[in-house]
Amino acid sequence: MLNNKKQILMGVSGGKGSFSEEAANYYCHKYKIKNYKLAYLISAERVLSNLTKDRIDTGVFPIENSNGGFVYEAVYAMAKYSFKIRHIFEIDVRQNLLVLPNIKLNQIKKIASHQQALRQCRMYLKRKWPNVELIEWPDTAKAAQDLSKGVLNPDTAVITPRGCAELYKLKLFEENIQDLKFNFTTFLAVKKI
Repeated sequence: MLNNKKQILMGVSGGKGSFSEEAANYYCHKYKIKNYKLAYLISAERVLSNLTKDRIDTGVFPIENSNGGFVYEAVYAMAKYSFKIRHIFEIDVRQNLLVLPNIKLNQIKKIASHQQALRQCRMYLKRKWPNVELIEWPDTAKAAQDLSKGVLNPDTAVITPRGCAELYKLKLFEENIQDLKFNFTTFLAVKKI
């Protein structure tokens, strides 16, 4: 159990509603950390950079998925920084397809998400969406937020955690679209050396 007297600032490699947020909340619950605040840093690079500069106390980011393999962005970031691994843990990841509320099936021309989410759903995408353009986005939740804000075209669907539907006022078009029923992602909780 970590010291709970001082509030812990925990940097996560995702936006509000991301799997990294879910992982950080799971981690804090599991290790009975009650006094914490999340900083949404979108990438493992930014998590480790902020950790090195003492801007956060703990970092949480994914390193591997049981279906999608290594999270390359995290591997490259890990090679650049020194840090100590506090814990290695995993969460079950359920991918979902979200669209703007008024969009119909035949209007979807693009699907945007993090590279890992696209890889975890590759067979689904080939089977159901063979003619749509796939767009890699820095984060699943950021894709949902950017669709909601109009950064992404309205004819774009996003692959995200289910909670992003309510959070960003999007329509849940299809749920549990990952290729494998059991789709676990391994995360690291790290601290500065």
